[in-house]
Amino acid sequence: MIRQINFSLPAYPRGFHLVTREVATQLGDLPETGFLNLFIKHTSAGLTINENADPSVRVDFESIFNKMVPENLPFLTHTMEGPDDMPAHIKTALVGTSVMIPITKHRLNLGTWQGIYLCEFRNYGGNRKLVATIYS
Repeated sequence: MIRQINFSLPAYPRGFHLVTREVATQLGDLPETGFLNLFIKHTSAGLTINENADPSVRVDFESIFNKMVPENLPFLTHTMEGPDDMPAHIKTALVGTSVMIPITKHRLNLGTWQGIYLCEFRNYGGNRKLVATIYS
């Protein structure tokens, strides 16, 4: 059986944000076993799974990504939407737009220290639309 849920996350400031609870709230009852595919319908924000305990990890992610892909690079040509836009597209390509999570005993089977991150790469990204597909 396949079930699909469309929902939005509220606007978050630029950075890496733990959204595991917000996502789980949208899913409803989960099957005994299966998979969740979570997809973000944007090209300037991504999803990943990482550390859920220490908030400094998310701060460090933001710092490293900004150093790897800084704004205002003189050779960028896609600049109509502001200096944060093209770097946001590149960062999204690096992180990706979906995660796959196993479902076991009606719960997301994440590791002890794992959580779902919304990676917001725009200064003012707005609400972000997601699609959750549950396979059982």
